[in-house]
Amino acid sequence: MATAALLGFGAVLFIDFTPAPFGGYADQRFLLLALSGLLVIISSAFLVLNRYSSICKSLRVLVPITLLCGSFFVLSLPFRGQLYVWVEPGMYAFFFFATVVSGAWASWTGSNENVGRDLVLIVVATCSAYGLATINIYLFALFDGETDLVNFIPWGFGNIRYWSHIATWCIPLMPLAILVGRSKQHRIWRTVSVLGAGLWWWILILSTSRGSALGIAFGAVLVLILFGRRALPWLNVFFGGVLVGFVIWGLLSVAIPTLIADDIQIRSIKADSSGRIPLFIEAFSMSLQNFPFGLGPQSWLTHEILTDGYSQSRHFGHPHNMYLMWAAEYGWVLIALLGLVVAQAVRYFWIKRSELFRGNNDEHTFLLIGVTASVSAALFHAGVSAVFVAPGSMIVGLFVLIAFWALIIPTRSSSCGASEPERPSGFRKVFALLIGLALMTLWLLWMNQVWAYFEDMRLDEQTYFEEVGGGIQPRFWFHGNFPRSE
Repeated sequence: MATAALLGFGAVLFIDFTPAPFGGYADQRFLLLALSGLLVIISSAFLVLNRYSSICKSLRVLVPITLLCGSFFVLSLPFRGQLYVWVEPGMYAFFFFATVVSGAWASWTGSNENVGRDLVLIVVATCSAYGLATINIYLFALFDGETDLVNFIPWGFGNIRYWSHIATWCIPLMPLAILVGRSKQHRIWRTVSVLGAGLWWWILILSTSRGSALGIAFGAVLVLILFGRRALPWLNVFFGGVLVGFVIWGLLSVAIPTLIADDIQIRSIKADSSGRIPLFIEAFSMSLQNFPFGLGPQSWLTHEILTDGYSQSRHFGHPHNMYLMWAAEYGWVLIALLGLVVAQAVRYFWIKRSELFRGNNDEHTFLLIGVTASVSAALFHAGVSAVFVAPGSMIVGLFVLIAFWALIIPTRSSSCGASEPERPSGFRKVFALLIGLALMTLWLLWMNQVWAYFEDMRLDEQTYFEEVGGGIQPRFWFHGNFPRSE
């Protein structure tokens, strides 16, 4: 798990330093599909073999997420005659199922805290390295006389907002470097962690990423409400990072540029919706056309425009609201099933919170505080952005959600009877093998559809840019206006 997470974070933050045969966006998408598929296959097979698992226990945990993931396919069936109809439903199904089944595997093998600590180590190490590398970009820009730094920072992302998705997931986790793990005692590690967090806050302030800032603030307030004074150590370190970020911003974005230029460029914070309201209204109107089943996968790209506001506004590959997009394309039935999974997570969270309040496991408490802040921030941010579309965000979110489920899924289930650990029987081994082979076959069949979609998208690029225009509108691929209705 740690190796996969390190590979994922490295590809997201440092794709500029690696060969990208299909382009960074497509390479990250293929990596997401490979990681989620691999985790589903391996975790499902090993869950069957786990000494503490049982049919009853597995059903209690996996039925809600299975219903959600299955609904992506079932709700797409009426549109099966359309091209590429299974591509995005498969991505969401494998992604969400991977988070729960991998989290359950980690919980039932007793490695849930290790998964959390490994995640913190990887997040802080890679994000701090990214932040420190940003200083080089900053210096090169200044030496060239550039003071509008937002044109260069953040770097390594096709769009500032893609970086902001990563910030939403990662910034709430960075305070944990000083609170959990053996490295928290080392002064150098603590210094690097605080500096790394400060640099990410500097980039966030510099790029005025409102969705990230509001999401992270929501996560911080939520954990304070849920954990009370137990969240104060995390909040103290969190606000320390914010303070360091403002100091770095004042030095690097105001003081130093002022010394070398008469006019410095500082982005103002917009108070409007940045044109999102017409998109929200259009997506909501779509969701009512075939209520409650939706208009089909990727119908946002192909549907006939329903509202005057959207016809007169800029068009994007998604409506900047994941929940309305799913409602428009897969219907409110899917949103209801998503609510069922969220309700299950809330129930497990509340049980785990009660256990931690009765015990003395501070590290597990801090891990749950940080991961809860991260997940809730991302879920909030998804209401105004495409957090669950961009491949980089989904790669990072994959491992954060796995850690979240690993921390909250009960390790024991008294309602399923006493389950003494037993060696896996021959039947279990055969069943695990069959499960693994079945899931691998499904994944390979789906990936064949993905590859066909990718090749057709590449062939369509020239036609689109020469005849249709409208710029790049990322969706599943970076050239996201394909398929299209024109």
